[in-house]
Amino acid sequence: MKKLIAAAVAVVFSVVLFAACGQTTKNNANSNLLDKIKKSGEITIGTEEGYPPMEFRDGSGKLVGFDVDFSNEVAKRLGVKANFLVMDFNGLILALNSNKFDVAVASISITDERKKNTDFSASYINGGQVIAVKSGREDIKGAGDLKGKVIACELGTTGEKVANGIKGVKELKKYDKITEAFQDMSIGRVDAAVIDEQVGGYYIQKKKGEFKIVPGALSKEPMGVAYRKGDDSLKKEIDKIIADMKKDGTLSKLSVKWFGFDVYKE
Repeated sequence: MKKLIAAAVAVVFSVVLFAACGQTTKNNANSNLLDKIKKSGEITIGTEEGYPPMEFRDGSGKLVGFDVDFSNEVAKRLGVKANFLVMDFNGLILALNSNKFDVAVASISITDERKKNTDFSASYINGGQVIAVKSGREDIKGAGDLKGKVIACELGTTGEKVANGIKGVKELKKYDKITEAFQDMSIGRVDAAVIDEQVGGYYIQKKKGEFKIVPGALSKEPMGVAYRKGDDSLKKEIDKIIADMKKDGTLSKLSVKWFGFDVYKE
C-alpha cells in the first residue's frame, strides 16, 4: 500500500514538475522575445490593409497610414526593421496567439473582452465610434434614428459591437474592409456606417461633399499594440517608446499628417 501511495505521489510530483517546467519554458520564451527581435533585426507586425487612414494601400500598392508610420517609428527606436504581415482584421488576434507575428497593430481597441486573451501596450491613440452617412441624409441625427435602417460596420471590430447594440435596425451588414461599407453606402445599399472617428474624418476629407459624420460619438476607445500573454519585456520597451513619442511630438506630427489635426492636443 505504501508503495502504491509512494508511486502515486511520485507520478503527481512528476506531472506537476513537468507542467512547471513547461510553463517556465514558455515564460522564458516569451520574456526573451525582445532579445530575439533585436538579434534578428526585425519585428513582424500583424495588420490589415482596408482601414484608411490607419492602414491601407496607396495608389502604387504600398502599405501606408498612421499605424504604419507609428509601427515603423517604434521599430526604428527598437533598432530593428518593421516587417508587416497583412490579413483581415477579424483573424488578427487568433493569428497573434498562434505565433504568426510578434505584435498586432491595427487600430485595435483595448477592451476587457480582448484583455482576457491578449495583453496591450499603453494606449497610443484614443478612438471612438461615430455614425457616417451620405451628405444628403437629414433624417439620421443620432443612433435613435437608425431604427428600421440598414447599417454597416467592419467585421470583428468594436464598431461591430457598438452597432449590434443599436436597437431596431432593419439589417446590420458586416464587411471585411470598411472601404467596402463606404462603397455600398455611396450607391445606397446601406443607410449609415458605424466607424472609428479618425477613419470617418479621413473619408470626409477625401470624399468632400459625399459623406458626413453625425455629431456625437457612440463610444470612446483607447487603442494599443496587442501582444501575446507573457511578452512583458517587449511590452515594457514599447510602452517607454510610446511615452517618448508623445512627449517629443512625434505622434502629434503623425496625427496632423493623417487626420489633419492634432488628436493629442489638450
